[in-house]
Amino acid sequence: MDKLDLTKADKVYYTAKTKPQILYIGETHYLSITGKGDPSEQVFSDKIQVLYATAYVIKFMCKALNHDFVVPKLEGLWSFDEEKYKLISMEEAPLKIPRSEWNYRLMIRMPDFVTREQVEEATAIVINKKGIKAASTIEFYEMTEGKVIQILHVGPFANEPETLKKIQEFTSENNLQKNGIHHEIYLSDFRKTSPDKLKTILREPVK
Repeated sequence: MDKLDLTKADKVYYTAKTKPQILYIGETHYLSITGKGDPSEQVFSDKIQVLYATAYVIKFMCKALNHDFVVPKLEGLWSFDEEKYKLISMEEAPLKIPRSEWNYRLMIRMPDFVTREQVEEATAIVINKKGIKAASTIEFYEMTEGKVIQILHVGPFANEPETLKKIQEFTSENNLQKNGIHHEIYLSDFRKTSPDKLKTILREPVK
């Protein structure tokens, strides 16, 4: 039985260069959980754990149906109150907006054959058999980003403003406008990888 690995099957989605580039991202499905606050807090780690616990239940459900897959990379959508912080630029946001003010949606991409009903069944298993009540907030999330600018950021998250500046300059040079929520794809497991070796795709929807 072949095992689907989305990082190999959809290399466009999971590959970026260290210079800004434009591409189009069509409809994509995710397992998702939302929150607000500092990612260094325990609640953030707990949400990642429940997300992966549910993802692996779905994986084994699909494997039993001869649709096995590798659980993909963690991703995140990050946003804040743009009216309250409307004078702050893209590159300044990580430095000037308190971490407590950031909203996030943590995501794990799901193969197209995974259904909403399977996600609901998996969350019920995680709640009832594993005793993880927080799984009740897991959802099947669909998103079509469309046209985006993306770039590969190498190094600590604290240095992201330097890379975001490149996106901002590229946006201005090409007369583009922000058209969605900041998206990050964590190619490295930041719980196990040295900060200087982290690789993260930064993606900004534009029009």
